[in-house]
Amino acid sequence: MSARGTAEAPPAVRVLTFGCRLNAYESEAMRALATEAGHSRTIVVNTCAVTAEAERQARQAIRSAHRADPAARILVTGCAAQIAPEAWAALPGVARVIGNADKLRPEAWARDAPPAPVTDIMAARETAAHLVTDFAGRARAFVQVQQGCDHRCTFCVIPYGRGPSRSVPVGAVVEQVRTLVARGYREVVLTGVDITAYGPDLPGRPTLGQMARRLLALVPELPRLRLSSLDPVEADADLWRLIAEEERLMPHLHLSLQHGADLILKRMKRRHLRADALAFARRARALRPDIAFGADLIAGFPTETEAQFAETLSLVEEMDLSFLHVFPYSERPGTPAARMPQLPVPLRRERAARLRAAGAAARARFLAGRVGREEEVLFERPDRGHTAHFAPLRLRGGTAAPGEIRRLRVAAATPEALLAETEGGR
Repeated sequence: MSARGTAEAPPAVRVLTFGCRLNAYESEAMRALATEAGHSRTIVVNTCAVTAEAERQARQAIRSAHRADPAARILVTGCAAQIAPEAWAALPGVARVIGNADKLRPEAWARDAPPAPVTDIMAARETAAHLVTDFAGRARAFVQVQQGCDHRCTFCVIPYGRGPSRSVPVGAVVEQVRTLVARGYREVVLTGVDITAYGPDLPGRPTLGQMARRLLALVPELPRLRLSSLDPVEADADLWRLIAEEERLMPHLHLSLQHGADLILKRMKRRHLRADALAFARRARALRPDIAFGADLIAGFPTETEAQFAETLSLVEEMDLSFLHVFPYSERPGTPAARMPQLPVPLRRERAARLRAAGAAARARFLAGRVGREEEVLFERPDRGHTAHFAPLRLRGGTAAPGEIRRLRVAAATPEALLAETEGGR
C-alpha cells in the first residue's frame, strides 16, 4: 500500500491535559510511564480543579472519548480527580482514578494494577525529582522544581489537590536540565504550584534565586531559562540579582496578582497589597528596563464592587501588564470564598470580558512597540516561535529549524503576534 493510502496509527497512549504548566509537565511524564508499562488504546485525562469550567471541560472530554472509542481504557488523574475521586470514577469508560500522590510513580501505571484508594495528598512528601521528561515536538521543556502549596487563599482548592509544599533538590534540578539540554532543548521553564516558596524544606534552605543561579552556573550550555508564576512579595535577593545581571534569564515574568484592590486581596488572603505589586514592577524595571510582565487576575470575586473592579482594570495600565490570564471567579466547594456573598455569574463574565479587552489592548501596544527592533527568537515550528519576552512571532518568506534561536528584525505586528521576514527566504 502506498504512503498516500496508509492511515497513521493512533498513539497507544493519548493524554488530554487541562490546567497549568505543571500539569503539562506531568502529562508528558505520565505519557512516558504509561507507554513504558505497555499500555495500548489508553486515554489519560489529567484534570484541573482551578475552576468549575475546567472540570466541566474534562468531564465532557471523557464522555466524548468514550463515545468515540468505547473499548479504550480511560485513566483519570489530576487535581479534580484527587479531590473527588468517586465522582470521576463513576463517569462512563473510566477504568481507574490515579491520585496526585501516585501518578508519577511507575508502579501506578502497571497494566494489571487494580483500582486502589486515592492516597491522602496532605501526607505527600515526594516530588518528581527522578523524572526527566521529553516534550515531543517542542523546543521548550518544563522542569518541576516545587510541588504543593502551604498557603490557603480563600478561593483556591489547589492545596487539597496538590498537598503541602515540597521542593526538588538543587542537584536533581541541575541533572534534569543538563539532560534536557543534551537532548536538544534550548529553553527550560522552571515550574511548580508556588515556586517562590522553593527551598525551606531542603537542607540549607536554598531560595528560588539561589537555585536558579546555581543552575545557570552549572549548566552554562543552557541558552534560555524562564520562571513560571511568581508571588510578588516572595522574590529573594538572589532572584533580584539574576533579574539585574543574568541575560539567560528571560525578561518576562508572570505574576500571581489576582486583583488590584486591597480589600479584595485581603478577603482573598493574598500575601501582597496593590502597593507591593507596583513596587515589584518598579524595581524590576529599574534593574532591567526592557522586562515584560504577565499576570493572573480574577474578575467578579465575592463582594467585589464596580470601584474595586476598576482598581484591577487600572492595574493593567499602571503596571503595563502585557500578557494576562483572566478568570471569572468560580466557586470551589469547601473554600471560604464560596461562603461569601456571591456576584451574579453574568456580572462576573462581563467583568472578565472587560478585563480581557484591557489585556488585549495592552498586548497590542506591547507588540506594536517591538516593531523595528531586533529579537532573539526560539523557533518551535518552521515559521513561528517566541521572543525572549515570550511574544509570539511568525516568520514570512523563509523557514527556521525547530529549536533554532535566530536574531531577527521585527517588520510588523498584529494585535496577536510579531511578524519578521528573512533575507533571501532563508
